[in-house]
Amino acid sequence: MGPRESTYPADWFRIAHKDFDRANRLLEDFDVEGTAFNLQQAAEKCLKGFLLSKGWKLRRIHDLELLLNEAVAFDASLESYRLLSQNLTEYYMEERYPGTLASNVTDAELREVAKKVGDLMKHLIG
Repeated sequence: MGPRESTYPADWFRIAHKDFDRANRLLEDFDVEGTAFNLQQAAEKCLKGFLLSKGWKLRRIHDLELLLNEAVAFDASLESYRLLSQNLTEYYMEERYPGTLASNVTDAELREVAKKVGDLMKHLIG
């Protein structure tokens, strides 16, 4: 970790909200890759903020399922976000290693994922 990376949960939650807002703006343009990537980033930062609030040591990790595994230890109800975390991790990988995401995701699916990310954020941040 570099010396500039914050370990304050509020910093992570603030940036998570920015990523989520960015994703929703990109969704209106049906920018699939951009929307999906920013939704993943919002969820990742929100989970990291939650974990930091529980005393977790900040790590560079982008696999939301691994982060979720750690978060479930503090809040078992987060298990309901398992499939979402798996899908969002695929979105992150797709943006970094291009393939066929744009042709496989519909507008309705992307909007549903955005709603679920919003639900996750409300669950973790309040």
